[in-house]
Amino acid sequence: MRGASSAQFSRDFRLADKLLLEDPVKEGSFAPCYFFFGEETFLANQFVNKLKAVLIDPDNQDFCVERLSLKDHSWRDVLDTARTMPFLFSSRRLIVVDLSEKKEENLTELEQTLLKEYLSSPSPQSILLILFTGSVRWSSPIVKFFASFPSSAVHVEEVKPLRGMALLNWIDKRFQELGKIASPETKKRIVEIVGNDLGRLYSEIEKIDTFAIDKKVIEVDDVNEVSGWFKTYAEWEMTDSLESADYEQCLRVLDNLFSEGTRPEYIMGVIVRFFRNILMAKLWLKENEKDKKEIFKEFKPQIKEKFGSFYTTKFRQFFDMIGSINQKDLTLLLNELEKVDLTYKTSGLSLQTLLEAFLLEYCRLRGRSRGTSFSKR
Repeated sequence: MRGASSAQFSRDFRLADKLLLEDPVKEGSFAPCYFFFGEETFLANQFVNKLKAVLIDPDNQDFCVERLSLKDHSWRDVLDTARTMPFLFSSRRLIVVDLSEKKEENLTELEQTLLKEYLSSPSPQSILLILFTGSVRWSSPIVKFFASFPSSAVHVEEVKPLRGMALLNWIDKRFQELGKIASPETKKRIVEIVGNDLGRLYSEIEKIDTFAIDKKVIEVDDVNEVSGWFKTYAEWEMTDSLESADYEQCLRVLDNLFSEGTRPEYIMGVIVRFFRNILMAKLWLKENEKDKKEIFKEFKPQIKEKFGSFYTTKFRQFFDMIGSINQKDLTLLLNELEKVDLTYKTSGLSLQTLLEAFLLEYCRLRGRSRGTSFSKR
């Protein structure tokens, strides 16, 4: 896709249709190199995740999926990795290359030569996925370089933020995937609250789906109930209490939510999402997929750097909390929440009582000395 076709992509969402919905493992259906550039990289990352899911065995993903940043690696490093045989002779290796600096858009003559040599005879086992995030245009030197190759060698896509009808169509499509319908007014209300960031929209629609799991048609009231100011504030209060492991405050917020008639599914979703966010943050840090500022912005978009010392304090507290829960305990906590959910649905016991017991154990865990484990309670 070149020039005018990039605008066409933004209008009719061709990337989702062409790359995400077709089977990428069909012989000849994928290129040895993909180059995504622009401000909205959510779809590009979804494409990466789909390739990981269908091409790489889950047990080998730590060895056969490499994420390299040009802040820390050279193009020679990237190409040497691409030429390396996959772990245990897996059929594929994915190399995700992150570019985010304007200085990285200018290739030296040596780098161009190395890339041309590789792309003229790419490794059949490796797929390069290059993500250039930011305000980048087709006139950028590096975009023009990769666009000069035939599409059979390099697939180039501009990923622009969606607006207007294109954005509403994307929301409509997401609801359809979940087996639901949303009216035009409902979709507009979601955009008013969340904006046009696809990652946040994807997450918010999942929350709405969980909240209205038994409903076919999503209405404005459902969106206001889940995404409106009260629920945003209530979720912030619960998250803040969980981060500080303040059991009394957790109980107060929990009691307020139940007393005001908040649906149990929503309350459960808030708590589960808190621990899943920790899991995701740990994964991103481990795989160097995002730095700490990017992670904090993902989960705390309302707290801006311009807030000064408040931002600094919340940033430190957030990552202190992330580091205070080890992977084993985090897995056990998520398993415990699954048991709470199952018990609630099968026993008739009060969800509030079950969650109070879970939160007590969680806060005890956070208050214990280093070296103890949730599993040893």
